Amino acid sequence: MTELERKIWHLISRPQLAAFATAGKDGRPWVRYVMARGVGDFSIRFATFVNSRKVAQVRHNSEVHLAWQAEDQTYLQIQGRARVSTEAAERSAFWHENLRRYFRGADDPNYAVMIVRPYRIEVTEAQAMQPEVWQNRA
Repeated sequence: MTELERKIWHLISRPQLAAFATAGKDGRPWVRYVMARGVGDFSIRFATFVNSRKVAQVRHNSEVHLAWQAEDQTYLQIQGRARVSTEAAERSAFWHENLRRYFRGADDPNYAVMIVRPYRIEVTEAQAMQPEVWQNRA
């Protein structure tokens, strides 16, 4: 793992409020806040309602963008492709008790997990003039 990858992992491995952007069928952007968290393969996950607008938009166009301010005035801009999972294993693995405010449990039929696979991440620290850029080579 490179130094930049370690930095990114440190920033995404904890739950973080992020702005999640999708495009509607008309191509116009929609942005909403989500509580996102990265996992070991650098994918980013968050809970969503199966019938939400963002789910419909991702099913139409999987290109998405996440932006968040991490600790110490470090900012991340994340481009990726998203998919929605209603698989029991994914829902169970992501489940945490804070989600009980919105869903009955990991088996709630309204509960899904949005999975974003980044292909470009820009990391900008407060004093930096240019971002450091990570690109998925896979």
